[in-house]
Amino acid sequence: MKTITRYLKKQPPARIIALGFALAILLGAVLLKLPVSVRDTATVSWTDALFTSTSAVCVTGLIAVDSAESFTPFGQVILAALIQMGGLGVTSIGMGLALAAGRRISLKGRSLVREALNVDSFEGMIRLVRAVFFLTICFEVAGVVCSFPVFVQDFPPLHALWISIFHSVAAFNNSGFDILGGLRNLIPYHDSIWLNLVTCALIIFGGIGFLVMMDVVKCRFRFHKYTLHTKVVLTTTAVLLAAGTLLLQFTDHMGWMAAFFHSVSARTAGFSTVNIGTLSDAGLFVLIILMFIGASPGSTGGGIKTTTFFVLMQEVWCIFTKRRPGAFHRRLPAGSLAKAATILLLGVIVVCTGTFLLCVLEPEATFVQLLFEDVSAFGTVGLSTGITSGLRNASKFVLILTMYTGRVGAFTLLSIWVERPTPVARYTEEAITIG
Repeated sequence: MKTITRYLKKQPPARIIALGFALAILLGAVLLKLPVSVRDTATVSWTDALFTSTSAVCVTGLIAVDSAESFTPFGQVILAALIQMGGLGVTSIGMGLALAAGRRISLKGRSLVREALNVDSFEGMIRLVRAVFFLTICFEVAGVVCSFPVFVQDFPPLHALWISIFHSVAAFNNSGFDILGGLRNLIPYHDSIWLNLVTCALIIFGGIGFLVMMDVVKCRFRFHKYTLHTKVVLTTTAVLLAAGTLLLQFTDHMGWMAAFFHSVSARTAGFSTVNIGTLSDAGLFVLIILMFIGASPGSTGGGIKTTTFFVLMQEVWCIFTKRRPGAFHRRLPAGSLAKAATILLLGVIVVCTGTFLLCVLEPEATFVQLLFEDVSAFGTVGLSTGITSGLRNASKFVLILTMYTGRVGAFTLLSIWVERPTPVARYTEEAITIG
């Protein structure tokens, strides 16, 4: 035990986080494979258990087996716990338990949380973790209270209460799992405006990030006092939601409520109130773009993040207007464009590689279906055209790796295994022609 502790102390925070997620996935697979977790009438293979665990910890929602018909109440509790752990982050959960036990948090522990929540400084780290847990409990309890009146109309009270709890946890953590049965997701509640709005609210608040929520409360909802990060996240989120709603209504005429719901859900949540497999290629392409962009930094969602998209769009705009990159009377840091471009490029590489492998392994599926599936895995979304459960085991392993990469971050995975000091010497600069 001491040897493991000494080993972990020498590792960079990003590497520990990546290993933590991997161990949580493996442990979850073992727990989901236990006889007490699987119903007598169902069969769950090790591949499906690993796939489900990965999907839960990476808060994705892609399913190889029906969660309601395959898992017992105990298995569903394990599934909900994995979703909660994945949404808040392994390190945040660990630090929260340590605080509850009254233990002091070491500098290494603060570094882990700082890396996991994408915070710039160590200041107020304990207060931040407490706020994260407080906000999570508040939103999830509110979600249970608001969704229970809808579910209790179709299920016995205790069963409806459990469905409400599971749904609230899954929605706030931007994971598209459900335990309604029949692989229907929320399609039976297509006309329930109240449940649609409650689910959208949980997804949006879970997707904008805890730092943004804290800043909004701190500044008492006065926009001009928000930090640049909060302004960018809120503005970009609003634009993407509006644009997604308009485009989905234009391409598939699904109704304004359904169009808004899927514009919200595609930003890494994965719930659906219509059959995604029936959408047009244009509608699927709109969802692919939204899934790839994803949620915001420090949130429960995935994707390349709204701030990355904002920085790239700002750079394009500045090239045309010949201005310096910035917004809201603030200048963007010099290295923000390079990091955003790197994240975009790595995301494209991961998606292209995964889609190519799926095309080789699943020749009977269409290219759009496979691209949609892989982007959904990378963005930790969970939307599917309905082909997930019928994929070959090799294809499921491709999606497992894609989900893991999307949750931990391709940029993080690329950098954590190389420890090299910044070089002091520099080569002579020489221009090349670009474009």
